[in-house]
Amino acid sequence: MSREYIARDPRTGLPIKVAKPRKSSKKIEKKTGPWVSLSDHDVFSLLNKESESAVIRWDSRSVTLHRVDALRALGRFHGARIHQAHTLLLKYLESDDAEERVAALDVLPEVAVLKSDELFDWLSVLLDDEDVNVRKAASRCLTATSPIFPSGVHSILANELRSTVRHRSDAAWAGLSGLCDTWPEVVVDHVDSLLLEEEVALRKKATALLKRIVNKGDSAVWDLISWSLNDAEVEVRRIAAKNLPALARKESRMATLFAERALVDPDSEVRLSAIKAVQVMDTDHGRARELVVRGTKSKDIKVRSACIDLLPRLFGEDVLRTMAAELLATETNDKIIASLKEMVFDVSLEGTEAQKNAQLAPSAPVPALDREVAEAQGVRVGLEPIRSTDAQPVSKQDPASIPGEIKTPPPTDDTKSAAAPLYRAVSQDEMMGYDDDFEDEEADDDADYF
Repeated sequence: MSREYIARDPRTGLPIKVAKPRKSSKKIEKKTGPWVSLSDHDVFSLLNKESESAVIRWDSRSVTLHRVDALRALGRFHGARIHQAHTLLLKYLESDDAEERVAALDVLPEVAVLKSDELFDWLSVLLDDEDVNVRKAASRCLTATSPIFPSGVHSILANELRSTVRHRSDAAWAGLSGLCDTWPEVVVDHVDSLLLEEEVALRKKATALLKRIVNKGDSAVWDLISWSLNDAEVEVRRIAAKNLPALARKESRMATLFAERALVDPDSEVRLSAIKAVQVMDTDHGRARELVVRGTKSKDIKVRSACIDLLPRLFGEDVLRTMAAELLATETNDKIIASLKEMVFDVSLEGTEAQKNAQLAPSAPVPALDREVAEAQGVRVGLEPIRSTDAQPVSKQDPASIPGEIKTPPPTDDTKSAAAPLYRAVSQDEMMGYDDDFEDEEADDDADYF
């Protein structure tokens, strides 16, 4: 649109919301055909009935065009000529010729972008035209204009949504669906009124649109979800509940309230949707934690299982084992029992030696640089055999003779018959040739001061 657009409630005339230009706004698709080759002079000459036809070149051939073709060319005019185009369009919307009315309706959205005065009034009239082709053209026009002109077609759209004629209602619902991308706040207004209808089909269709605006709307959308979850018709509640996971990602607190209600719904599909919402919501929220804990005692096995699976995310090991032990006392489902037993099991106390060792933190690795230096000096890096206490003592050797090398005594008959030697890790100090048992060879000069 060329200027800021204000959506107004047709009942009160008050602004629904002042819109700023949106990058995602839907644009009117300009149709192409032989008429694009008509000169401006030919267009106005035909529409003013100064001529009956015009010959143009189209697709490498000569084509004869008439008044209906000139009508479809009106969408290209702008500036000062848009007023002339608008006047001619209004004239042909009330033409006695049905084909001309169809052509006028086809180009109406393009002209309305620049000047819409009275056009939507004629759209409303032609939806009830005596000619079926004109009525279908009017429905197509409504679908195209609804996402762009929400207030201009508000009352028209509201009526057509409730039409008993299939092609008319389908076109209106397509237009309302397009509004979800451009004006979600207007969709809220329509859905609000549709949820009050007695016809179940209308409430179902209206609720189905909530998934399109749940991440775009505000608290008004949450109200619509709440009302739908309380609907007497189970299909409406099922459709509404499917919005809970998406709402949980955006507004965890509200989703928690709705999920709490949905978890006690008599319908299993509604409860399953609530479970999916619980699985994705922010469980750090106190209300959500409480909801999960209550769900672990639900009579519904699926609800109970899903909530129990969430417990490790919420509680530490000690609290988790206590809760799991309490639930085990009353649980009857084999699969859930197996899951609870895993939570109760304490590896550090009841595990095998290998399981206990797996819980230990690994020793820090030897830095790569130190490893290279040690190996360059002929020092082995890795595990060294622990000297046996039964082995013969080994006389100390001059460290300078064998730098960094840690010698082990030769095996004796006693050591050969003994079990395989244990191994220890070589320390970094040993590897680098450092000796912790050194004496300070420098004289202590402190006495000179006393």
